[in-house]
Amino acid sequence: MSNRAPHRARVIPLRPGADRPEAPVAEPREPLWRDLVGDVLRRERHVQERTLQDVADAARISMPYLSEIERGRKEASSEVLAAAAHALGLGLGDLLSRAQGELSRRLSGDRGMSRPPYNGLCLAA
Repeated sequence: MSNRAPHRARVIPLRPGADRPEAPVAEPREPLWRDLVGDVLRRERHVQERTLQDVADAARISMPYLSEIERGRKEASSEVLAAAAHALGLGLGDLLSRAQGELSRRLSGDRGMSRPPYNGLCLAA
């Protein structure tokens, strides 16, 4: 009698993960408001060919904080957003309207279908 366990054949899947069930495909996430607002601020700053430091000084906020807002890393207050918008020659309503337009554009692009534009006013606290 042998003390050795019986030999088992090792099964190697044909492709990695083939032995695992398929994971459900997640729906694309809607963009965050802070990402939309940050993109609008950065795009407008670039159009005006201004530096972060220039706009931050005009808005009386720190340059690192403005950078974080533009990258969607910080959730800015309405006062800070208004200051950044005014430093770029925009009103707060202009900023919000452009962010809403960006949201509509991304949603219609992500789903591959045309959506009617939302003509309401978006407010952020």
